[in-house]
Amino acid sequence: MAKTRILVVDASVVVRRLLTHVLASDPSLEVVGSAPNGHIALAKVPQVNPDLIILDIEMPDGDGPRTLAALRKSYPRLPVIIFAALTDQTPAAVIEMLTLGASDYVTKAVNATHAEETARLIRDELIPKIKVYTQVPAKAGPLPALGKTTTTSEARGQWTLRRRVDVLVIGVSTGGPNALAELLQNFPSDFPVPVLIVQHMPPMFTKLLADRLDRTCHIRVSQGTPNEAVRPGRAWMAPGNFHMTLQKHNDTVRIQIDQSPPENSCRPSVDVLFRSAAEVYGPHVLAVVLTGMGQDGLRGCERVHEEGGQIFAQDEASSIVWGMPGFVVKAGLAHKVLPLQHLGDEIMRSVWEYRSPRPDRLSVRSQVEKD
Repeated sequence: MAKTRILVVDASVVVRRLLTHVLASDPSLEVVGSAPNGHIALAKVPQVNPDLIILDIEMPDGDGPRTLAALRKSYPRLPVIIFAALTDQTPAAVIEMLTLGASDYVTKAVNATHAEETARLIRDELIPKIKVYTQVPAKAGPLPALGKTTTTSEARGQWTLRRRVDVLVIGVSTGGPNALAELLQNFPSDFPVPVLIVQHMPPMFTKLLADRLDRTCHIRVSQGTPNEAVRPGRAWMAPGNFHMTLQKHNDTVRIQIDQSPPENSCRPSVDVLFRSAAEVYGPHVLAVVLTGMGQDGLRGCERVHEEGGQIFAQDEASSIVWGMPGFVVKAGLAHKVLPLQHLGDEIMRSVWEYRSPRPDRLSVRSQVEKD
């Protein structure tokens, strides 16, 4: 079996050597080149033909974001994993690079002399992610036709009994910043239901991502805060390291935040949010599962399905990793399996159904004023 070819780009010679040494301990990986800055890295890509690039953020002669932007012009599908020390500036830089098209990120020890800790992070976090992006997944059988109901009789029955959508809940992980940016830009400022999002990210990152989406989308986007009342035309993202749930008192639904144990090794967890939404809104939930590793969201979708809600999943071709949506589809729970670029319009159709007056436009493609 051919080895995965890796190009290492890092300003520190110590880190470059450590990466080369630890990655070489895995028989399926091979470091075919290294570079101390972005300029040299861009010149080396056509020479060494890597399957994946490991990229630092702060480097001389061109930082990570500029290097990544240049890479994406010529190599839009080449996986790039950010490997950077966690400082006060790192979260903002990582969010910028993820929205520029970086595949994922792993933090390294702040001090390069902490070789043992950095080596552990390479073995435990970086190598598994390298394999996710470079291994071709085994096919589990044909998918439902795009835009059609799933093949299970239960899902068909639920689809024919669609009800008004009163809340949209979204679960996403790997590839999420780009997917959310593309999806949420479809929604106008008068979007008729509240939107609740779980994106697997650590603290600080979720706040910065929410702020960035708020600047670029027509609906308001913020990080969830305890006891805040949900309302249409707004989106809330679960804070990193906290579960986000919904609680209804009288006629008002409010956000709750807690640090109960992780589920699926995740906090925030998609399952937690989806179950909570199903308990509060019953059959009036639309759950959407986007690109991501693992199976977080599967149990929550089961609960949404039991209550009679609707479930959409991103298709394999447009997903960075078809883990989370793939588990939902293979379980026969998805009513619609669609490429990311079609999900926005399908969501708009669903949330405006049974509402009057229904707008002529189904999505927003031009800039509008926020409320």
